[in-house]
Amino acid sequence: MLLHHLLHYSPLYCFIFVQITTYPNQKPWMNKEVRLLLKARNTAFRSDDAMAYSVSRANLRRGIIKAKHCYKLKVEEHFSNSDPRRMWQGIQSISDYKPRNSTPITTDVSFLNELNHFYARFDRDNRETQTTTRPPADNQPLSLTSTDVHAALSRINARKAAGPDGTPGRVLRACAEQLTGVFTDIFNLSLAQAAVPACFKATSIVPVPKHSSPTGLNDYRPVALTPIIMKCFERLVLAHLKNCLPPTLDPYQFAYRSNRSTEDAVSTALHSVLTHLDNNNTYARMLFVDFSSAFNSVIPSKLNTKLGDLGFNTSLRHWIMDFLTNRPQYVRSGHTCSTTITLNTGVPQGCVLSPFLYSLFTHDCRPVHGSNTIIKFADDTAVISNNDDTAYREEVQHLAAWCGDNNLLLNTSKKKELIVDFRRERGSTHNPIHINGMAVERVSSFKFLGTHITEDLSWSTNTSSLVKKAHQRLFFLRTLKRHHLSSAVLMNFYRCVIESILTSSVSVWYGNCSFADRKALQRVVKTAQRITRCPLPAIEDVQRKRCLQRAHGILKDSSHPAHRLFTLLPSGRRFRSLRTRTSRLRNSFFPRAVSLLNSTPPNSELCLSLSLPLSLRPLLTPPFPLHITSHPSSP
Repeated sequence: MLLHHLLHYSPLYCFIFVQITTYPNQKPWMNKEVRLLLKARNTAFRSDDAMAYSVSRANLRRGIIKAKHCYKLKVEEHFSNSDPRRMWQGIQSISDYKPRNSTPITTDVSFLNELNHFYARFDRDNRETQTTTRPPADNQPLSLTSTDVHAALSRINARKAAGPDGTPGRVLRACAEQLTGVFTDIFNLSLAQAAVPACFKATSIVPVPKHSSPTGLNDYRPVALTPIIMKCFERLVLAHLKNCLPPTLDPYQFAYRSNRSTEDAVSTALHSVLTHLDNNNTYARMLFVDFSSAFNSVIPSKLNTKLGDLGFNTSLRHWIMDFLTNRPQYVRSGHTCSTTITLNTGVPQGCVLSPFLYSLFTHDCRPVHGSNTIIKFADDTAVISNNDDTAYREEVQHLAAWCGDNNLLLNTSKKKELIVDFRRERGSTHNPIHINGMAVERVSSFKFLGTHITEDLSWSTNTSSLVKKAHQRLFFLRTLKRHHLSSAVLMNFYRCVIESILTSSVSVWYGNCSFADRKALQRVVKTAQRITRCPLPAIEDVQRKRCLQRAHGILKDSSHPAHRLFTLLPSGRRFRSLRTRTSRLRNSFFPRAVSLLNSTPPNSELCLSLSLPLSLRPLLTPPFPLHITSHPSSP
């Protein structure tokens, strides 16, 4: 209690608070001199003196030009001083890029109470009894060192919002040296007793509108604010959990794991489809499912059982169980709060451990038939099959049953099926599949993890969407150009805002793009090049570099599901080319990556490492450190 009092009131004595009033229509370059000139012009206007008004208006115009020039120099100074946050704040102010969502949220207490009970609706269906079990005496609990705690406190982002305890991150970071010993003892005592203090588990829910005009309770996304010190505690526990991951973990869960991305998930799914279609008289079916409030419906007792199956420490499992149960929660909007309720279901969105725990909760969602593949990225799931329609339907029913057993609710509106069938004689039409008595809608295109996949596996829809977004962002680049910002700042804006859109998952789809699609992409680059007056890399060069970078990352990760596709020839200098019959598979990522690797200078250390068995590869690390560099040379 005394510690909480000191942390809560220490900012009043340790920091100087200055109140600054800003207005929504206030320009960032507005300074004191411009305000005085504006006041002088208004005074001259009211005096009916035409000559004085003309002079004051000219002075105001010159003052505005001078203020804009000073603000431009200030933004460029942030760029040269390696202060990207303040530089981007200046760029956003000048270009009006991504203005803040000003949709007001009602502060009615009854509405906040209704919203709080809506977020806790899954807790009413939880029939599991919550029991508190102390870890056995012979079980060694996790112990944290003061060095780790001090490092976690020193890395706190001072700009993060404070949690329900009201302790700002600036205080914890500034007083890290003095607080390290205290919190080290608190953390270790919590781990030893497998109990989390109630004040650490308190959650303040801030509803964020999903749309500009929300109409229902489901249009507000719950973002949990927990104490910042608890986030530090979670990061330390998360690092230990990642080190204890068993090798049997499902490799097709691509979320919240190192060296995994949406590109890996989409390219793996497409490779499975294209491999099926490379054979004669075949077709593929893809089912895309999504869960409703997946994080909020996790039952802690089931998660505890699954953590035990994965071999995690008993003491740590009980600590996680206590962390997820008896959690006080309330909804806050401005200075108005709802009543507090206690939850025993779900992993709160906004916590550090929640995404990782959810991925472990779904690790046993695996295909029961070898002809099917299940790709997972958090709560986005894709079921892929080949010609075996019976096995596919059984797989879908098994997935629906698994969801029912694990208290996960399938989102009806987001269940879609995509059928890829290039056969000349397709015979009878494909019968739709049913989940829980409802037919799944068949679509010709679906956006999976940000990439549009069509039933003919063409990329015109995806490319058109990217080009449209890039053209919208060219407006902001032209706005910065009109403010005479330097070429270095314009180049940085292009790379971060426009090129990042054009090259989103570029290694997945660029190889099979049509000539017209590639021309449309490159046209955007040429337009940006004329605006910035700087040479910009072509999309094809960026794609080639990304392919090599991803290939090198997969080669270094033996647990990656695509690692088996890269095998060395007996010579040890080249990789075995993947057998392909169609150009669709030949131009996809994995065959193209093998071709690019074979066209680059061989890396002797990499080849030697890959030629050894998995058990002997770690022995190569101390005397022969592995350094892999990307070579952007063309194949």
